[in-house]
Amino acid sequence: MKFLRQLLESFRFAWQALKSNLTRTTLSLLGVTIGIFAIVAVFTIVDSLEKSIKDSMSFIGDKVIYVQKWPWIFGEDYPWWKYFQWPDPTYAEYKFLYDNLESASAVAMMDFRGATMLKNGSNSIQAQIQGVSYEYNLISDIPIADGRYFMQTESNSARNVAVIGYEVAQSLFPGQQAVGKEFKLSGNRFVVVGVQAKKGESLVDFGGNPDKNCIIPFESFTKLFQSGRRNGEIVVKGFPEDEGMKEVEAEITGLMRTKRGIRPREESNFSLNRPEAATQAISGLFSVLTIAGWVIGSFSILVGGFGIANIMFVSVKERTNLIGIQKSLGAKNYAILTQFLFEAIMLSLVGGIIGIFLVFLLSFLSLGALEIILTPGNIILGLAVSSIIGVLSGIIPAMLAARMDPVIAIRAK
Repeated sequence: MKFLRQLLESFRFAWQALKSNLTRTTLSLLGVTIGIFAIVAVFTIVDSLEKSIKDSMSFIGDKVIYVQKWPWIFGEDYPWWKYFQWPDPTYAEYKFLYDNLESASAVAMMDFRGATMLKNGSNSIQAQIQGVSYEYNLISDIPIADGRYFMQTESNSARNVAVIGYEVAQSLFPGQQAVGKEFKLSGNRFVVVGVQAKKGESLVDFGGNPDKNCIIPFESFTKLFQSGRRNGEIVVKGFPEDEGMKEVEAEITGLMRTKRGIRPREESNFSLNRPEAATQAISGLFSVLTIAGWVIGSFSILVGGFGIANIMFVSVKERTNLIGIQKSLGAKNYAILTQFLFEAIMLSLVGGIIGIFLVFLLSFLSLGALEIILTPGNIILGLAVSSIIGVLSGIIPAMLAARMDPVIAIRAK
């Protein structure tokens, strides 16, 4: 009860300090508000960006390795032109990996063709065409809203079937059910067997927007666009227990070198790419943004902290006589210390809460594909930083108040 009474008394004094000079208090808290807003806003935007990118990466698969000609990130050891001499992965190499890989849960072959016209009567749309082997649905997330994924017999026999994206279905078959209907692709008739669930806009679309995608069997794709070359990209999915994908990566490297007849002392002429590489490259940008937020916020918080300290010094001076009376009536030093320290923390928290509230309002703004989400973790971070600033700003004035001689304090005017 005694603690609660002291807490309520500290709250009352803090509230009086807020009301006594509203203009002074507002200006002093402005620095804390701006600082907390900058820090929490940067962390919130970075978290939102990361979420958007992770959602986009579900389309290209999790725990996968892409066997390709070109690396996603150029190394320092090779000039860019050297990769021109490397051959594209072939269908024969895909079958070799499919038959011999033991550390993989799935192996698939795929290739892309961008901005290709699809037609249904007078309706048309340009879509990305993706030719994939049957096992691709075991590697990448292909949510089917209507219909089904194509069957293995359809894939092996190069049937003209397709799984189309939401926007493709809406454009070619407005107001109709798309499954079972036909459309034309490069003069050939294809039957829609499935429609993907709507994904909507994303800040980053790895592999293209699934809503504007048309997936067909790889054998059908080669007949239309490859003229017998049968090249593309090989995608391998590892087992969950393969930490760091080390086993499957080593096995892919060994099998590919064997298939291409690369001697032990010769360098590999293929690239093993992972989606994590793109994430790591973007993470560097996130780190810079985070540091910038802390730097900008720290300067503002520093100004706000001095403002709160100034309020506390003024408050101690104005209440010197009252402090003397309290101590003469038996108030302990820790009680006086707690009273002023609580007041400083409350002042800082008010500024922090206002800053967090401004970030909350920011989440209602329309920023295109980027959805701003204020997480509980960032709210706690803002409140924690505010509390620490309150403690640091108020500890010296609170100690001065607690150490006052009651006789001298009572005589103060």
